[in-house]
Amino acid sequence: MLWIGTSFKMTKTRAEAVAHAARIRAAVGDGIPGVQPFVIPSATALAEVAAELGPGSPVLTGIQNAHWADEGAWTGEISVPQAADAGARIVEIGHSERREHFAETDATAARKVTAALRHGLIPLLCCGETEEVHTRGGAVEHVLAQVAAALGGQGDVSRALVAYEPVWAIGEKGREPDPDEIADVMRALREEWGGRVAAVLYGGSVNRGNADALLDVPGVDGLFVGRAAWDAEGLLALLDRARARAVSAV
Repeated sequence: MLWIGTSFKMTKTRAEAVAHAARIRAAVGDGIPGVQPFVIPSATALAEVAAELGPGSPVLTGIQNAHWADEGAWTGEISVPQAADAGARIVEIGHSERREHFAETDATAARKVTAALRHGLIPLLCCGETEEVHTRGGAVEHVLAQVAAALGGQGDVSRALVAYEPVWAIGEKGREPDPDEIADVMRALREEWGGRVAAVLYGGSVNRGNADALLDVPGVDGLFVGRAAWDAEGLLALLDRARARAVSAV
């Protein structure tokens, strides 16, 4: 199964997010054999996107962040039960922007993974090294430590997704990777977690031009895409690439 999905980050009005979802729903129909699509809109649009995709949709809907507590005096936060009530089936956890700008730690990520698993949702754990760590050759050790800290004490993590997103490759100023640059980390993640989690994805400067090469990297079970999939046609083009690969693999 190839997982192909996108997070809208802090973009799109509710109407824009619903229009994107409507286009994806119409194109995907009853599903794509061998491919699992997903979209993660802003929290303001979550319920409407989930409703547009419909109950039991082959396109999974997610939330970009959720608190570890089920309820309480956590002003401005959204709990996993609230996210599930709004239609989320995936919880994005540990993105580098959350770590850098909101002081989230490996311990925070672990608590959120626990909450997602407890409520039957899919934790999508993001991990990745900075350019400095990458340059000095510490990427594998750094990333494996992040994942172990968040998933290592969880028991059954077979629903979980791991998304390797090197910090140097994400965002508007991210540097497009050469497949060889991510090969060692993807190999290590596959060896350590490939049989224990649902999938290991790659994310960071993914686009239509490099998608096939990135999917060719051993250990890559799919792509977690940013701005290249914010336009529905962009996401559909990547889903078509995945569809072709799934068919050829049969």
